[in-house]
This record gives sequence, structure tokens and C-alpha cells, in this order.
Amino acid sequence: MNAYKVGLALLLALGVAGCGNVIPHPVGEGPPPSRPATASRPAAKPVPASPRPAVPPATPVVAGDNALGSGLALGPKLSGLVMQDDRTRSALAAFRLSCPSLLRRTDQSGLTQGNDWQNACNAAASWPDSSAGAFFVRYFEAVQIGAGTSLVTGYYEPEIAGSRTRASGYSVPIYRRPNDLIEVDLGLFSDDLKGKRIRGRVDNQRFVPYSDRAEIEGGVLAGRGLEIAWAADPVELFFLEIQGSGRLRLPGGDIMRIGYDGQNGRDYVGIGRLMRERGLVPNGSMQEMVAWLRANPVDGRAIMNENKSYVFFRELTGAGPLGALGIPVTPQASVAADPRFTPLGAPVLLSLDRAEPNGVWIAQDTGGAIKGANRFDTFWGAGEQARAIAGGMAARGTALVLLPIGTYARLASEHGWTTAQP
Repeated sequence: MNAYKVGLALLLALGVAGCGNVIPHPVGEGPPPSRPATASRPAAKPVPASPRPAVPPATPVVAGDNALGSGLALGPKLSGLVMQDDRTRSALAAFRLSCPSLLRRTDQSGLTQGNDWQNACNAAASWPDSSAGAFFVRYFEAVQIGAGTSLVTGYYEPEIAGSRTRASGYSVPIYRRPNDLIEVDLGLFSDDLKGKRIRGRVDNQRFVPYSDRAEIEGGVLAGRGLEIAWAADPVELFFLEIQGSGRLRLPGGDIMRIGYDGQNGRDYVGIGRLMRERGLVPNGSMQEMVAWLRANPVDGRAIMNENKSYVFFRELTGAGPLGALGIPVTPQASVAADPRFTPLGAPVLLSLDRAEPNGVWIAQDTGGAIKGANRFDTFWGAGEQARAIAGGMAARGTALVLLPIGTYARLASEHGWTTAQP
């Protein structure tokens, strides 16, 4: 749901995953706040599937750190590959939401231009959901980026205990983005730095790094009126930051939704790897990790502070959570991707060794660990089932990016590639 999110299954490999598991004893001032009991559900058992083989790369690599720089191949015809199911119908609805951005955004991947999407977007506006599969077959062609081999993880919208005001049991501040946090586009200063951005603040006419997690946790932002809410537990909030958005269950039972509002510019460090390397969590499970952090609050806070990155939030009052396009992401239809290799807003067809994520998704989000060609993070929504699926998602197979029909021919003409259909 932002540039910070990390796929849960990838975190599991680092000893961090399952961050949505209910943490039964919140830490804070006063007694733990009451909340409905929620059973901790283990990761969903995978449903095995046989992924479709990749297509041999067919184009020479063009200079650049994007899709063109990875080499392309024209994929198989979509007829027979796109299913008419609930995911495809949801994908069509999500694609409609993406169209305004597709038509106006600059595509970092180098694959498309805004007007390439016009016909598909015009048709999507009135296309019946009952034949969503036919829509994708009619208006798109499949393109494989690089080798096509894909790693797919999952994420969801977590829910933690929180309060709009500081109260007994709710003492952990949730901050909005400070107005002295500045983002600098380095490409404005040098062509060699195009696409590079840094964040920091001005101190005595010098641009310096922004406060790190330890400084923020230590109160450097206190007293500035930046608190939008208060969490019951720093460990829960720490893991909600990894997702980049979530829900606060308020004392009266109402829900407050919060979303990503920026990051302090410091590098993300996965503490699960640190804890495993130090022998603190021998099996590397989330349960071990949370238990250790709770049993060792002082050392636990020190370890969390080794991740100097800190995320700021804002309240979401409309539909949500919001993805990188500024529109709501759709459960089981929206996927996070690296925009250098997949145009944001484009459909993606996954064929993996796990059946649950197979089918058409729409690239509407990004993530800090979602980097490179064919690396995706699937969004499963909120609740126990979403948490169970996302928490154990680590599927491998192949991926095809769906581009408007004629896009590959235009690229082939520009770069001298073959247009033969496999």
C-alpha cells in the first residue's frame, strides 16, 4: 500500500512474517485495553498447482534499468489462459479505477504511452462484468519481461488496538508526516541521478538526514501536535508500519483506518534476520519473535531501533486502503509491482505453483521489497482469512504483463525486434 510494504512471506523467511497474528497482551500505560478475542489462525495450507513454463526471451536487451533493459518476449495468446471467475471480474473493476492514471502517467517501464490504453479504457467503462475474461482477451496481448520467472508474496490490511486520544493503555504515538520532512528529486540536479530521491531536513542551511527510529521513539517529535492516534502496543505498531496501512480498533469498537503518509528516508532493516543470526529466535517464527520482544522489552526496543526506517500515517476517511496510484486497492485483485518493470495500472497474469493467486491481477501498488522484474505482492484484504493466506504466501512460477494489443508491434518497430507469436 506504499513504498515501504514488504511481502509477508518474504518476511517469514527472515523470521518476521505472520505480523498480523493477534498479540495477546498489549504493552503500554495502564491495563491492556479490552477488545474482541480473535483466534490466531496459522498460515493457510497451500493448494498446489503447475505453473505455465516461461517463454524463451526473444529481444535484445536495451540499455536501462527497466523492462526494456531486461529483454522482452511476446507471450502466448490469452484465449484459454484467462479464466472467467471472481478474480477476473474483480480485476476488471480494478482496471477501470486505474484508467485515469494509465492515461496520464509516465510509464517508468518504457513499455507504454498514455494513448496506448485509450481503447481498452473506453471499452472497460461499459464492459459487463459477467464477461470480464473476454474483455482481457479482446483488448490485451501478453508480454514476458526478462526470463518471466516470478516470486509472489502476499500482504493484507492488519488491525491493531488504538485510540484517537492518549488514554490508559494507549501510549504509543502514531505520527502524521512532519512538515520539515523534505523529499529531494536528485534527477533535477544531475542526469546521472534520474529516478533517485532522498529525504531529510534542513538544519542551519544544510540538508541532513531526518531523525531515525530511535530518535523518534525517544520523543524528538513529541509536543508538535503530529499525533493522529495512539496505539496500545509498540510491537503491533512496528509490524503495521511494515504493511504501510491498517486499521485501529478503537475502545468503543469503531474502526479508524490509517494509511502511509511518508517515510523518514532511512534504510529499512529486517529485524527478523538480526534476531535469527543472534540466536534469539532459533526457529525464526513470528510467535518466537513476539514472545522474545515481550519478554525482553528493553533489548527488544533496541533491536527494533536497528531498523532506522520510520513510517508516518494519515487517517483514511474514504474507501481504502490506498495503493501507489492513490486509489483503493481491491482484495484479491490488486498487486504490488516494481513500476520500472510493470506499468502501474496494467493487468498481470500469474501462473504459479500455488493455485490461490493464479489469474489476472492489476498492478496498483508498490513496495519497498517488491523490486525487479516479475516480483509481485498480492493483496488479500482484511480479516482472518486474508491474514492466513497472505502470511504464508510464497509462490513461484511465471508472470505475463498484459499490454494493449499492438504495443509489442510498436516496440518491435522502434527497436527492430521480431513480432512472431509463440
